[in-house]
Amino acid sequence: MTDDIWQVFNLADLIDKVAGNEPRFHEFLRVPALSCAVYRLPAGAKDMQAPHLEDEVYVVLEGQACLRIDDKNHQIKRGSILYVRATAKHSFFDIEEDLTVLAVFGAQTP
Repeated sequence: MTDDIWQVFNLADLIDKVAGNEPRFHEFLRVPALSCAVYRLPAGAKDMQAPHLEDEVYVVLEGQACLRIDDKNHQIKRGSILYVRATAKHSFFDIEEDLTVLAVFGAQTP
């Protein structure tokens, strides 16, 4: 957690932190109201995440895949913005191109 009232991040530097041939998650900000991370899944990877206690917004920075939220599938690609409510079962699948997303998590629900 940080006490700074503002911070500036460079997207290219954040993406470099998750480069590689395996799934990677890099949290770069955590404050009481939210947290932010960059998440990368290479083509063909399996997303192993479990439901979260926080609402979440994904911004697809690069790649193409599908996102299953509960029992609905959604095609996603660069530029897609997705909202997933807290505790919803969700995962990326059919990752056709290396997928990198910016994930913004709200505060945990009680």
